[in-house]
Amino acid sequence: MKFTEPAGTNPIDRMTVVGRAQDRIDGPRKTTGTAPYAYERHADAPDAAYGWIIGAAIAKGRIRSIDLDDARGAPGVLGIVTAGNAGPLAKGNFNTAKLLGGPEVDHYHQVIAIVVAKTFEQARAAAGLVRVDYDRASGSFDLDSALKTAPLVGGDSNEGNKAPAADRVGDFEKAFAAAPVTLDAAYTTPDHSHAMMEPFASTAMWKGDELHIWTSNQMIDWGRGDLAKTLGIAKDKIRFMSPYVGGGFGGKLFLRADAIMAALAARDVGRAVKVAMQRPLMANNSTHRPATRQRIRIGAAKDGTIQAIAHESGSGDLPGGGPETAVNQTQLLYAGPNRLTAMRLAVLNLPEGNSMRAPGEAPGMMALEIAMDEMAEKLGMDPVAFRVKNDTQVDPQKPDRRFSQRQLVRCLEEGAQRFGWSRRHAKPGQVRDGRWLVGMGMAAAFRNHINRRSGARVTLQSDGRVLVETDMTDIGTGSYTIIAQTAAEMMGVGLDRVEVRLGDSAYPVSAGSGGQFGAANATAGVYAACVKLREAVAQTLGFNSADIAFAGGQVSGGNRSVPLRDAAKSAPLTAEDKIEFGDLGKTFQLSTFGSHFVEVGVDAYTGVVRLRRMLAVCAAGRILNPKAARSQVIGAMTMGVGSALMEELAVDTRFGFFVNHDLAGYEVPVHADIPHQEVIFLEEADDKANPMKAKGVGELGLCGVGAAVANAVYNATGVRVRDYPLTLEKHLDRLPEIA
Repeated sequence: MKFTEPAGTNPIDRMTVVGRAQDRIDGPRKTTGTAPYAYERHADAPDAAYGWIIGAAIAKGRIRSIDLDDARGAPGVLGIVTAGNAGPLAKGNFNTAKLLGGPEVDHYHQVIAIVVAKTFEQARAAAGLVRVDYDRASGSFDLDSALKTAPLVGGDSNEGNKAPAADRVGDFEKAFAAAPVTLDAAYTTPDHSHAMMEPFASTAMWKGDELHIWTSNQMIDWGRGDLAKTLGIAKDKIRFMSPYVGGGFGGKLFLRADAIMAALAARDVGRAVKVAMQRPLMANNSTHRPATRQRIRIGAAKDGTIQAIAHESGSGDLPGGGPETAVNQTQLLYAGPNRLTAMRLAVLNLPEGNSMRAPGEAPGMMALEIAMDEMAEKLGMDPVAFRVKNDTQVDPQKPDRRFSQRQLVRCLEEGAQRFGWSRRHAKPGQVRDGRWLVGMGMAAAFRNHINRRSGARVTLQSDGRVLVETDMTDIGTGSYTIIAQTAAEMMGVGLDRVEVRLGDSAYPVSAGSGGQFGAANATAGVYAACVKLREAVAQTLGFNSADIAFAGGQVSGGNRSVPLRDAAKSAPLTAEDKIEFGDLGKTFQLSTFGSHFVEVGVDAYTGVVRLRRMLAVCAAGRILNPKAARSQVIGAMTMGVGSALMEELAVDTRFGFFVNHDLAGYEVPVHADIPHQEVIFLEEADDKANPMKAKGVGELGLCGVGAAVANAVYNATGVRVRDYPLTLEKHLDRLPEIA
């Protein structure tokens, strides 16, 4: 199905199943421990051996030698794979560094070996007997130093976020110099680590020359293709499966070392092998969100109209990598005739920087939305009013291109009313509650929507049940449920009459899970397949397909009503199709909008920050399942609190690694850190987006949260902190005097 025109009225608009709060259909299996994750494929790969990964102890250099004799002789050891015996390996299209290092080492904790044994304990013990001799080389590990000579470089996160190296509209410098009120400020965000509940894990088994692999991965087709390229085998010789994923957040978009090492180890020892990357290796072995150094300049008239806006950012990555596209949202969020965005990329020998939830906008809005607050204060304007003043219904860089829908002003104003923003004291440091300094902060929320081709296969079975198959993944976001809702709505059956099978390369290729594009595109692909199945049902039952209704398990048209199951009496009916997109996404700017409001308390004695209230208002097209969507948003808000107050990878600039590479040293929010969170979804159905009239919402819940927290801390204390995270030592010595 080609989507080339705005969606008209269709069966989804009935919203008898879609758009309703539904419990997760995979919930019972997950809460009872019967959902098999990648490391738990006991029935599929019985008697699997265990692999223990060994990571490089240097950041750059060469391996002189590896002594494996003691490890090979250890109890239970079945084999050891290194670059020396793995055979020729390529590098995947989505990998910046090779996944198996040696003899050259590209970054700290790059995998250099895997030890395989009969038990987990035996593999771990034997790995401790491996002796590696290195020849360490000097490297570049200091972002601030490397950015001094870094070139301008454009980039694309592969998740809908891209920006050229430098982009100009009008004459920024001239307009900025002439503006009556100006801001020129620098902001920093640190490196962030993935800390998903399920580590990178895989179970691999060879059946002759065919590889079956169960792995924790968000994008089945990407992973399968890169695994085939890395191993040098045909793609159709790999069955790549990921039916349950215990969190991804962008870290599992691409093939990782656990999968390639499980495959190599299984081939070496001739039996199934399971590998779970040790958590202390994850920060340095896998991808992370790169640190940024951002400069924002805004020039405005005295009435608050922005006349000039510039956002420049610098980040680092391994050779061949790309920048964190932190300026992306500044191209679209606020009006202003004179504009400049630019990105610099430093070559670093730290682990690979890549997608982490809301790449680009997440760190970019942490800076931009503080700058907007600072500018509002300079103008003597309310921060909400300043943002409303500079709203635009067209792409500021291409004024002839309108947004398909843009309810930012409504998000801001309804959020302010709901949160009680009028009670905020404009002058900071004025409100106390005992020993607590209390403040409110807010920020706009923004994230682009991207259309991606997505396919599905739908089968009407003889008992009238509907089976949906697609390689779409569920990374804890509710894909099983919204796909079932889509099929139930289209075929006129109850949710309990739909079975959904996901995460298998044997199924049609979907959009996959990432960049908040998964839900809208995957369900649109199911919609397309259901349209084709409805036509087949109509033809089988002798109906005019243009004039029938599917509801209550019946097919009706004219004076006839026939049970749906009758269409599959002779044999199951199967239809397969995919959603493909025309130029609507180019004609209109497809984006999602929102607002975040936060109240904090800052201990006047210790400087400790505690969240008191949080509110998010979202305008993101049709919400397919409000219950699951709310869960996504409050999870994103929690992640935003982590970015604002605690998350930071500490870089050892002497030896080139992240020091705090486990959950003892890398702090993330826990339940006690998070107050009541309220989420409001505005009524919206975007007919320019897809037949579902839906867009994503998961990343929107994160974008802007960090700045809202920072702005609230400033309002509470009067101390402006522009360097994340806002840990107490950054403002303790500047807090108001205690009476």
